[in-house]
Amino acid sequence: MVSPLTVGAQGTTSVTVQPGDPKVVISKHIYGHFAEHLGRCIYDGFWVDEKLNVPKQGRIRMDIVEALRKIKVPNLRWPGGCFADTYHWRDGVGPTAQRPKMLNMWWGNNLEDNSFGTHEFLELCKLLNTEPYLAANVGSGTVQEMAGWMEYLNSNDDTPLVLERRKNGHSAPYGVSWWGIGNESWGCGGNMTAEYYTDVYKRYATFAHNYPASPPLKKIVSGANGDDAHWTETCMKNIPLNQMWGLTLHQYTLPTGSWTGSKGKATGFTEQEYFNTMRNCLKMEAVVTKHAAIMDKYDKDKKVALLVDEWGVWTDVEPGTNPGFLYQQNSLRDALVAGTTLNIFNNHADRVRGANLAQAVNVLQALVLTDKEKMLLTPTYHVFDLYQVHQDAQLLPLQFQSPDYVLGGEKLPALNASASRAANGTVHISLVNLDTKKAQKLETALPGVSWKTVSGRILTSRSVSDYNTFDKPNTVQLASFSGARKRGDKLSVEVPPQSVLVLELK
Repeated sequence: MVSPLTVGAQGTTSVTVQPGDPKVVISKHIYGHFAEHLGRCIYDGFWVDEKLNVPKQGRIRMDIVEALRKIKVPNLRWPGGCFADTYHWRDGVGPTAQRPKMLNMWWGNNLEDNSFGTHEFLELCKLLNTEPYLAANVGSGTVQEMAGWMEYLNSNDDTPLVLERRKNGHSAPYGVSWWGIGNESWGCGGNMTAEYYTDVYKRYATFAHNYPASPPLKKIVSGANGDDAHWTETCMKNIPLNQMWGLTLHQYTLPTGSWTGSKGKATGFTEQEYFNTMRNCLKMEAVVTKHAAIMDKYDKDKKVALLVDEWGVWTDVEPGTNPGFLYQQNSLRDALVAGTTLNIFNNHADRVRGANLAQAVNVLQALVLTDKEKMLLTPTYHVFDLYQVHQDAQLLPLQFQSPDYVLGGEKLPALNASASRAANGTVHISLVNLDTKKAQKLETALPGVSWKTVSGRILTSRSVSDYNTFDKPNTVQLASFSGARKRGDKLSVEVPPQSVLVLELK
């Protein structure tokens, strides 16, 4: 276990908040989430037994909905993930009792009854006030199947599919705009080569029609695994820009860095294991930079969005749980990963215009964990609560040289940050201190920013391995922060060890 924090002496870091380009806005969609048919994310997460004694609308669990509405979840991706390429949407519409059961062969080989389908997902999105992001089945589906789903949801003409939708209880078109054309087509989505996938994509995209009753489709290319430059290069070279709105990227943080053997423990880890996790997390900067540079070669006007639509910490599952359900605890370390990663995305807002944390409930780096009637908010949830102030705000670039976090003979940048200006002129600065022992003293110049007061909220705890349990759900929670001062025209602040801090300047 990591020892309790101690604050050591530290030199002062000079930070400059630059005016930035008013046209570069941090898209709210960077703060998106992911709900795959995996483990207990949908069933026994969002969608519960009628007999469970919790607030519900139909079978949608409303305490989860209220928690996610509070952090302004901007989009939700469904039904996968790997699951999407075995999912046939017709199985999940119509009278529930008549829907066929299916075997979820990707995640635990459990039998699903398809009681949560298209209408139920879109009702969830309506309750969340969020943009639905659908992943079409390219791996085992057909062009006609995908085109039919789009017609069913977006047309208002009297076609057989539209009449079926109306019969199933929704007279008006849903107007679903975000469509992923396949998922991980290099892996579980078909083990395709980049060259083959781009031809398949163009075929599917040709039959992805716009309907006058609905907004234009945002067609999204299944992009690279990690730093696979060839995949991105091939997609950008072979697919016309007018056939794609976005290109995805999947990049996870594994504590050990290895997909074979142990990925690392979610709790009870050493400081060295924490250090290794943060080193792996920080690779996101280089990966995003690499793909953005390739995209710039073919798309100088940055019309195509880079969507990191799967990211987060992936550890070994909790002992005694189904290994196919990917249920893991969530510590302060995960919150530091989330804050760091979101800072990276914010700072690349000219190209990164969407992202989805994996996943929303009970799976991987979840925001919410449940146990029958009990529910808790994880440390990661609180980071999204803190960072919601950046949604659709103008990016303010930061200039500084981070001090080092040193452990043994290794070192990492101790500090990462991002800043934005809201429409009303309020400036927010999010700061993450990865060092487990040293506070970071900052003196910040803000040329062109007029402000009088500063306030803040902070997330920290005595150990980076602290986490919330159903018996102690508030071990890691937000607190107000009063350690920032205005000194002349500069901001002076000391960022405590192992903390995520957001300051508000008015």
